[in-house]
Amino acid sequence: MRLSSHFDVGAECVLYEGDCLTLLKEMPDDFVQLVVTSPPYNLGKPYESRLEIEDYLAQQRQVIEESVRVLKPQGSICWQVGNYVDEGEIIPLDIVLYPLFAALGLQLRNRIVWHFGHGLHASKRFSGRYEVILWFTKTEDYVFNLDAVRVPQKYPQKKYFKGPKKGELSGNPLGKNPGDVWEIPNVKANHVEKTLHPCQFPVELIERLVLALTNAGDWVFDPFMGVGTTAIAALMHQRQAIGAEIMPEYVEIAKERLRQAENGQLRIRPMERPVYDPHGAGPQVPPQVIALNSAQLPLLEEKQTMYDAPSETEETP
Repeated sequence: MRLSSHFDVGAECVLYEGDCLTLLKEMPDDFVQLVVTSPPYNLGKPYESRLEIEDYLAQQRQVIEESVRVLKPQGSICWQVGNYVDEGEIIPLDIVLYPLFAALGLQLRNRIVWHFGHGLHASKRFSGRYEVILWFTKTEDYVFNLDAVRVPQKYPQKKYFKGPKKGELSGNPLGKNPGDVWEIPNVKANHVEKTLHPCQFPVELIERLVLALTNAGDWVFDPFMGVGTTAIAALMHQRQAIGAEIMPEYVEIAKERLRQAENGQLRIRPMERPVYDPHGAGPQVPPQVIALNSAQLPLLEEKQTMYDAPSETEETP
């Protein structure tokens, strides 16, 4: 592990302990291919201060503006959010954040619904079981590798029954488009990837975005890195990763997870594992073990000891 006190574009993984705005101001224009993150949800989690919604949006605007600046013209921004809850009333954050992106000229390509089966149980409303990924592009000329993220056809042997293609397979042999509703388990108590972070990304959620929206060698940036899931998903697919996190304990966990990955010891839930069905008889897919080539992936750690904690969080990722 190499140490440095400044931003180094020669490293393939940058973990920055401090406010993401400080790191962003050191990054050059048009540098990263993908910005993907789950910002704080303004719920008063340990890593954020609860703010008035107007102040929260102003804080988010600063990060979004800088993120757009460092994004390549063919790049994408994926902002994964849930609901802000105020005295029992919910405010969907994707609705109130959309105007910030639109005002910067970004174009919304998908509003992806991430559905999961477990979470907090509500008593005065229906329990929340989904969150949203807003996928924006900077221009109309953007990277989108659909073949890299196709999923199995529901009826793989289905054929045309009439017309000039009669008898031929009607579906793409590589699989189908996964659509804009993704059923991926969230990281809860028995999840193989669980750490002490209360709102942790599953690796497979970020894998799909990395594979679809970047190419090998591209930079992937997470301004609210948490325990390093974005970095893991990027590095395991030969991308380069940058992340910022204000909580020292989360940075330490991220570093340890990357060390485990370099040593072939990190276990994750594989993308091809189906969602558990207690009555199903489908194939059993064991956890995937990640083994990064540490000789090719020098890890750059950056530390900042004085910083102001920005707002961040979520209700149930």
